[in-house]
Amino acid sequence: MSSVSEGVISFFKDLLDFKIEESEYTYKPSTKDQKSDNNIEKSELISRDLSWLKFNERVLDQVRKPELNIFEKFKFLAITASNLDEFLTVRVGSLYNYIDYDKERVDYSGLRETQFKKVLLNNIKKFIDERNRIFREELTPNFVENGFKIIKYEDLNHIKKVEVEAFFDNTIYPMLTPMVCDHTHAFPILLPKNLILGVVSIELQTTLFPETEDNKKLSFVQIPSNLPKFFEFENEDIIEFLPIEEIIRCQIHKLYKNITIESIDLFRIIRNGDFTLDENDDVDADFVDEVKEKIRSRQAGRVVGLVIENKPSDYMMDILKKKWEIDKYNIHINHELMDYTRLWQIVNHPEFKPLLPPSHSTVTPKNLNRELSIFDAIKENDILLHHPYNSFEPVINLIEKAADDPNVLSIKLTIYRLAKNSRITAALLRAAEKGKHVSALFEIKARFDEENNIREGEKLQKAGCFVIYGIGWLKTHTKLMLIVRKEGSKVVQYAHLASGNYNEDTSKLYTDIGLLTANQDYTKDIAEFFNVITGHSQPNGYTNLITSPKHMRNALIELIRNEAKNALEGKPSGICLKMNSLEDKDIIEEFYKASQCGVKIELIIRGICCLRPGRIGLSENIKVRSIVGNYLEHARIIYFHNNGDPKVYGGSADMMVRSFDKRIESLFEFINLDIKNQLIRILKLNLMDNFNAYELQENGDYKKVVNENEIINIHKYFFDKTKQDVELTNLF
Repeated sequence: MSSVSEGVISFFKDLLDFKIEESEYTYKPSTKDQKSDNNIEKSELISRDLSWLKFNERVLDQVRKPELNIFEKFKFLAITASNLDEFLTVRVGSLYNYIDYDKERVDYSGLRETQFKKVLLNNIKKFIDERNRIFREELTPNFVENGFKIIKYEDLNHIKKVEVEAFFDNTIYPMLTPMVCDHTHAFPILLPKNLILGVVSIELQTTLFPETEDNKKLSFVQIPSNLPKFFEFENEDIIEFLPIEEIIRCQIHKLYKNITIESIDLFRIIRNGDFTLDENDDVDADFVDEVKEKIRSRQAGRVVGLVIENKPSDYMMDILKKKWEIDKYNIHINHELMDYTRLWQIVNHPEFKPLLPPSHSTVTPKNLNRELSIFDAIKENDILLHHPYNSFEPVINLIEKAADDPNVLSIKLTIYRLAKNSRITAALLRAAEKGKHVSALFEIKARFDEENNIREGEKLQKAGCFVIYGIGWLKTHTKLMLIVRKEGSKVVQYAHLASGNYNEDTSKLYTDIGLLTANQDYTKDIAEFFNVITGHSQPNGYTNLITSPKHMRNALIELIRNEAKNALEGKPSGICLKMNSLEDKDIIEEFYKASQCGVKIELIIRGICCLRPGRIGLSENIKVRSIVGNYLEHARIIYFHNNGDPKVYGGSADMMVRSFDKRIESLFEFINLDIKNQLIRILKLNLMDNFNAYELQENGDYKKVVNENEIINIHKYFFDKTKQDVELTNLF
């Protein structure tokens, strides 16, 4: 089967009989499943959604690494859970937008929407089953030796039960609201991602009125999300974590007095959170209100996933399936922790947090470590930042210095995601208070950060900043900043161009690149770019920027075709790129054509890759690898050999339909030779990594790269090599 690793296939074969008996909702391989998988493999393109599931499998594979301690493994387990929640909310939600409204959708695999739904949700079931197995069989036996236990209510002694009961009575009980559904009560709106207890109770049961279906009532108790996920007992030699739902389950009779409780089932739902906005150029308060309304609608979107304990009440399940229009494909069994994101409470516990690896570096490039001011250092030479191996502090320092410098006249930047207590917002507020012109393009459609961005944008507006909330139907994803400073009789512009967000928190966890420059070839382009966004102008063309939605796809196709032309003429050629996702069909077809012309293509794609490499007659000159490890690979670097005079680009865009057609994005060409060589070196080391790397096979599976000689772990290498060799590295 193409959708799981050989080890996972073996596991499901070994436990197949057991799993069939266990639950009707657990994944059961079938001849039809095998046939669908075989048909999918024949396609020249790999399904975007199935490719994403492969990425989450690679994240889960980190939990199997013997080098990692259990808290690092918990971190990856929690990441797979939040990843899957978002995938169900957005991608499965989007699929149901087609199914529910009878719209046609043909996946890259060639399957129509209903058939593809079964394949997709079956693959999700396989993933959930394997994740549960790893937690149960490989992690749980090691809890005690690492100084903690996850316990059940019945494990408590009398003293601890008294303590827990007091916590319930004083803290939890007042927060709980039983919600019954019957002919006199509307079916309640149950919140997505919350833990919920479904309670079947019997209203009256005597010899005169025996138990019947009419006597039963179904009600729900939602566990408030602001409660801790575990109640903690800190003993002398071990910390015990009691899931909060265990306490509520054992005390729930206090909410249902003088009636019989027949069953209590813990479950969790995911709702469709995929929404689009009307195409509208009127980007004002009405647009912000529309986004706010769409955010609220997520709480009541159609249910696309139900995770529940094994053998739930038939009475409750009949009601839920009918009410939510779900079937066995949407229902997933979880015998272990219902929500693995709660493991962050253990990972971040003061006792265990020091056991995690350092999250970032304090190293700054050598030309920023001297007595020069940051403005003089940037003016002297372009500066490449490679995060998290280089600190993000120079970028924040530049914004803070600009806010306080009386010579700075204006600051303009794009904002996609901010840290919760953002120093960048604080600096912009100071700048506005000091009379500087501040323009901030806040993208309030940044998924799941909409509320935070609206709040921060409104805060800046009140301080006098010029805030633009994007272009209605386009999402502004580019990462650019421009600072204008008066220096004597001249005005000098400084710029920052990047692949990552202006977020000091994620800069410690994501690998990204950024360029600090005062080069007019960049600053003139960026000034023109902001004029296009904030005003009503059309640029004549940029010197070093490639932008979307209009130009990026065609510009990249032209660069790919140039490599193909060189190969056909017998000249040196080659393409190497590093990005999050590759999905755009037009670009993939150009890669196939270039491969057939003899161009060697090396792709480093962290997540989704719809290109099928290594197929004879189609893509035998293309290799694809994915780097998954301690840091989220977020940098975008694109290299074209160009007959020995390489063109190297960085920026915010992946090669996806949304990046080319539905977003404001930018790629920028690196013109400084030393920086170009550094970036080529980064690409070369990504191709040499044999610790975090996986190679995509022609059938869509990923194979872990095996260490043959010296181990090369780029997530360690870039920290250790403070003085990197930046001499020209040949990729081709």
